[in-house]
Amino acid sequence: MSTECDRIADQLYRAIEGDAWHGHPVSSLLADVTSVMADARPIPGAHTIWELVLHLTVWADVARRRLVGEVLEPTDAEDWPSPADVTPDAWADARASLERAHADLRRAALSLGDGHLEDRTPGKPDTLYVMLCGIVQHAAYHGGQIAVLKRALPILANRPEVGSR
Repeated sequence: MSTECDRIADQLYRAIEGDAWHGHPVSSLLADVTSVMADARPIPGAHTIWELVLHLTVWADVARRRLVGEVLEPTDAEDWPSPADVTPDAWADARASLERAHADLRRAALSLGDGHLEDRTPGKPDTLYVMLCGIVQHAAYHGGQIAVLKRALPILANRPEVGSR
């Protein structure tokens, strides 16, 4: 890899789809998750896997839009959307949207050029470099939460009240 933008795009890829150093990438963690599992809430007060996937998608899109100069800050409802329809097809769409949003962000990062990495993120005090690295960290953080939620899912078999909304 010859440029810093190449390296950042590689890290974005590794966090969602590729060979991540920290553990399984998000798409691997989601590979065996059904829509029912994704919508379950095995830890009271925690987000569901589905909510985490939607949240990760939102922030990949926010970062991409900021890279092209847009000043935006998602509302609480935009930041943590809930699934509109809990079906296998809707779950497949949510996963596809996550991968698409991150692929779009990778392409935007690659086209940015290293000379712009120290530019300020529109409406924020940090640089575009810090924002892009933050998105990688964000994916790793929420990937860890997804892994924990998957491990907690068997609790539902013994305590069905835990999974209720």
